[in-house]
Amino acid sequence: MTTLIIGLVLFLGIHSLSIVNEPLRDRMHASLGELPFKGLYSLASLIGLVLIVWGYGAARMDPTVLYTPPGWLRHLAMLLLIPVFPLLFATYFPGKIKAKLGHPMLVSVKLWALAHLLANGMLYDLLLFGSFLAWAVADRISLKRRSERPIATLPASKANDAIAVVGGLVVYVVFVFWAHQWLFGVAPA
Repeated sequence: MTTLIIGLVLFLGIHSLSIVNEPLRDRMHASLGELPFKGLYSLASLIGLVLIVWGYGAARMDPTVLYTPPGWLRHLAMLLLIPVFPLLFATYFPGKIKAKLGHPMLVSVKLWALAHLLANGMLYDLLLFGSFLAWAVADRISLKRRSERPIATLPASKANDAIAVVGGLVVYVVFVFWAHQWLFGVAPA
């Protein structure tokens, strides 16, 4: 469980730099330069992600049950997960979805984490998905007081919403019927 916690602290910690201290983040960016800052940020994120995956896998070998969700919550979780990939795609394919939500990736993370919390009751699930849910809520709240940095996206287009929805739903189907089992050893359907 320690490896999972260290990974979460590293991954979410580096992603919380702007939430906690945006001026420090901006000074680091300015002093290091664009590419070195992004390189160190990406390296810390990658190490954190590897530790999360490794720690989660190890924690699954020694499970601690916190609650046993009723079966119907699994169905609700599957419904909540349907918009996750389309919202993630909408972040990079700006259209009406992005304009309406502002930050579709954060909505995507919140839905993903909430769905997994509803369907899973182990301690390691609470740590992983609860941490991501708390981070996404904190990040969304902090966006009200900090300056928004542009992210690389395709040019806004009316077709982008269709691309996001269709592409996201295709990825959802692939995940439900194949990739989730292959990547995580658990078949959601």
